[in-house]
Amino acid sequence: MKTVHVAVGVVIDEARRVLVSLRDAQAHQGGLWEFPGGKCEPGETIEEALRRALDEELGIQVLSDAPLCKIEHDYGDKRVLLEVRRVLSFAGEAQGREGQAVRWAALNSLDPAQFPAANLPIIRRIQLAERIAITGSAASNAAFTAQLKKLISKHPPLIQFRQRDLSDEDFQSRVQSALALCRAHAIPLTINTDPTRFEALGGDALHVNSAVLRQLKHRPVPAQMRFSASCHCVEELHMAAALQADYVLLSPVASTTSHPEQSPMGWERLAQFTSAVDLPIYALGGMTVDDIPIAFAHGAVGIAAISAFWDSSSGE
Repeated sequence: MKTVHVAVGVVIDEARRVLVSLRDAQAHQGGLWEFPGGKCEPGETIEEALRRALDEELGIQVLSDAPLCKIEHDYGDKRVLLEVRRVLSFAGEAQGREGQAVRWAALNSLDPAQFPAANLPIIRRIQLAERIAITGSAASNAAFTAQLKKLISKHPPLIQFRQRDLSDEDFQSRVQSALALCRAHAIPLTINTDPTRFEALGGDALHVNSAVLRQLKHRPVPAQMRFSASCHCVEELHMAAALQADYVLLSPVASTTSHPEQSPMGWERLAQFTSAVDLPIYALGGMTVDDIPIAFAHGAVGIAAISAFWDSSSGE
């Protein structure tokens, strides 16, 4: 069976809405919403195919784009290879030039049942937070809670609980405080620890460091729980992918004050990593919110940081 090669564009506006269009009822997977795109013609690059398809279908001109993911899917009666690219900038106003319905949909409103099965990995990837706030150090449990409340007031989409060199009692106290506060404010919390300790904590999502990652033989939590890992090389990225990690934090991308002895990989090296492994990757190390569009342009799904979000001025 021949594989249909398709260029797909993910267009997200400043309000975190994504552009989707309705497939013709008579087409394959008809009547379902999809991310716009089109078949690659002979001799076309993916970038050329994307620009042509979005102009023909929607009347928008892609000015810049970056790779997001590749998806191979077998429907039984048809095989597709989707090369998905994030549209970073475009000109024009989207409209259904072929008579199809077009709309801007909030990312968290996307219903997988309304999309072709091949689009589901795209939905999972673009619904990931574009920034992860990691907790820093605090002089006491009370100081930690105060600083966490200050962080929560900034409404981060995702927080990672990371605390080093604590007694079991203090670790337990801080993580339970974090779980209660984050749940009260409907902010997802990932706990950075080992799987055994995590199981006793009653958390919702697990993050492991690279040392723990290298020891794992299988995914340490059920599929319905988020699992992520810290990586520093392509070998560890492949390990995380084999364990079906939902995403990874790759570092150090830039120089950091916490680890000045480590040589940063830089953005071009990060792009090589995002191309080598089809896994959602966050840039970590010296990142700020201003780096989010740069991360997108190099194939990452966002940034993660401590100092950009954690206020260490009080209580340390």
